[in-house]
Amino acid sequence: MKNTLKPFTMIAAAILTLSCGGPAESDQTPADALLGRLAGLAGEGKIMFGHQDTYMYGHTWKLADDATEYTQSDVYATSGKYPAVYGMDLGGIEMGWPANLDKNLFEHMRAAAVAHHERGGVTTFSWHPRNPLTGGDAWDVSSDQVVASILPGGEKHELFMGWLSNVADFMESIKTADGEQVPLIFRPWHEHTGSWFWWGQKLCTTEQYKALWEMTYDYMVNQRGMTGLVWAYSPGAGELSAPEVYGERYPGDEIVDMVGFDCYHGGSKERYMTSMKNALEITAAFAQEHGKLMAVTETGCESVKEPAWWTEILYPAVKDYPVSYVLVWRNACDQPNHYYAPFPGQQSEEDFKKFVEIENIVLL
Repeated sequence: MKNTLKPFTMIAAAILTLSCGGPAESDQTPADALLGRLAGLAGEGKIMFGHQDTYMYGHTWKLADDATEYTQSDVYATSGKYPAVYGMDLGGIEMGWPANLDKNLFEHMRAAAVAHHERGGVTTFSWHPRNPLTGGDAWDVSSDQVVASILPGGEKHELFMGWLSNVADFMESIKTADGEQVPLIFRPWHEHTGSWFWWGQKLCTTEQYKALWEMTYDYMVNQRGMTGLVWAYSPGAGELSAPEVYGERYPGDEIVDMVGFDCYHGGSKERYMTSMKNALEITAAFAQEHGKLMAVTETGCESVKEPAWWTEILYPAVKDYPVSYVLVWRNACDQPNHYYAPFPGQQSEEDFKKFVEIENIVLL
């Protein structure tokens, strides 16, 4: 499929009004400022590189519970640079747990987000909440009534609104020492085109999924007055059999700021490249039509099995599209083969060093 879009400029131009032709600078919200910055980079053909949980743990290390600095990172140890985008997950905050589902203390997550912001980076949050109807985890798909149960009038609605309150409290608390709100990309209800989460394709209707998005946005923005969130919509790439699938459950331009997708290299190189090409074409066309920024919100090759994965697979896949950022998944410290970024001695280390020196790839 040939890319028929004009790279970078068309989508970015639609968004740049946030910082140029939109609100005066003094009236900008933190989210406006972040969108303007991302649009500016996309307009220059720049792609920010991101890594999930990069300051929390790495292939052979974990942040100490009493840590006060957030400087260790497998990406930094390999390249001498920090990821420009730092990904974290909120799973567990809804329950009032001290640590998230990946055992990261929320106090560390808050402080690391501030440190990353002050370093010049961008932070993005996904959320894998527990199943409010069954008590299971986000992957508990034993009932197709979960979304219905948390919408207004549902038996778990009040419980879930308390969960949203916990999310809002935490995200609002991510401020610098002088009280500046750190802008955040919030990516709820992701990979909904699959059916492995309780909010997935076969677990709720299109109307229920959109209502879930609307309820989440309404509470956090309209009721809580949160002005620091950039809202990202991201289906799974494997289910994007046609362009209409991408937009089927899209909740609307008024409550979405960015569009993206999640796509992993789980099979052959050729299959991954084909899947990426298809998802990038569909997402770029949708972003252009709706005037939104786009991103590759999750990707990676577990154990980075290809020595030249960065310069011969990932970069060729994304280089011709107005992608604001690409985020690879985490380097688990307790699972030897579950890593997506290199570390010193890993076989793709030298290729990654070449990747980060490419002119339009942005790290800190």
